[in-house]
Amino acid sequence: MRFLLVFVLAASVWGQSAPAAPDQEHRKKPEPGAAREIGSGAGTVGVGAAKGAGEAGKGVAKGAGNLVTLHPIRAGESVGKGAAIAGKDVAVGTTKGTGKMVKGVGRAIKHLF
Repeated sequence: MRFLLVFVLAASVWGQSAPAAPDQEHRKKPEPGAAREIGSGAGTVGVGAAKGAGEAGKGVAKGAGNLVTLHPIRAGESVGKGAAIAGKDVAVGTTKGTGKMVKGVGRAIKHLF
């Protein structure tokens, strides 16, 4: 008798649960179009170049300050560090941007066929 009572209560609770809405379960963000992907890639390349130029400028400025205060070794370190960080920023920005542009061009070609 207890088994029947537990079964009836469990079945009634289970039957009342509302199913999740189908569009909320599998909702995906729409992917950007080909032109937006190419434009975003070009922007990323530009941002990388700008960051690199900024870091190079910072390194040169610190180096000049150290040179004026008669710290030639620190001046060389500052310029070298600025150049290294600038190279990294330019390389990362160019690589990411080129990847986005290639993806966008691939989508554009896909739409043609």
